[in-house]
Amino acid sequence: MDVSTRAVLTAVVAALVGGAGVVAGVPLVAASAVLALVLAVGWPVLLDLPARLGSSVVIALGGVGGVIAVTATRGQPVLRELPIVVALAILLAFVNELARQDGRHRLVESVTGTVTGVLVATAAAGWVASGRTPGGTSLVVSGAVALAVGAAVSAVPLGGWTAAAVTTVAAVIAGGAVGAVMPGTDVLAGAFLGLATGILVAALHALFDRQPVLSRRWAALATIVLPVSVSGILVYVVGRVLVG
Repeated sequence: MDVSTRAVLTAVVAALVGGAGVVAGVPLVAASAVLALVLAVGWPVLLDLPARLGSSVVIALGGVGGVIAVTATRGQPVLRELPIVVALAILLAFVNELARQDGRHRLVESVTGTVTGVLVATAAAGWVASGRTPGGTSLVVSGAVALAVGAAVSAVPLGGWTAAAVTTVAAVIAGGAVGAVMPGTDVLAGAFLGLATGILVAALHALFDRQPVLSRRWAALATIVLPVSVSGILVYVVGRVLVG
């Protein structure tokens, strides 16, 4: 799967999350859980981890557990239980290594890869948290649209710093425009959402460009949903700082 196709599919996934944010409730929770599950399957393939099944199970438990924890939390801050989920998932990552029967080769790589997978998967819970903050629907929609536009623009083969700059600027403009028309947000909040998501998309685009492992389906799927998952926590942080 080439880089342009992945970029367009990332834009589609971001748009679907934005649509789920408009409906809110169960659809947004389900979308966040699906992001975590796709990462759980694809991340060990993307990093070529030695114990893929165990790593996938740990990442799935951490990612979906984070989404459930944020959904079930009452009152503010809604992310207060998420560190507990992350800590337990990291503990499971070590248990997974102890349970390996293959000589535990590439042990450090396996542990660090699994823990990193837990972090990026649990970041998807940020979409649910964003939806539960004041002006939550507007935050989710603004962030998702900025991400979708940035990802779509990154599909244009400009190359180098030009591509990164154009991607970021496009995301800032899209985020600011949506933030200006959505209730509960403003141009500044939307622009900052666009800046954060634009930089993220540009960085990941450069990181995974022309990686041979992306010829594998699940590795490619992981890179497609990765910017969307990580953006969840970015949207929540910007929303808390600029919107309240």
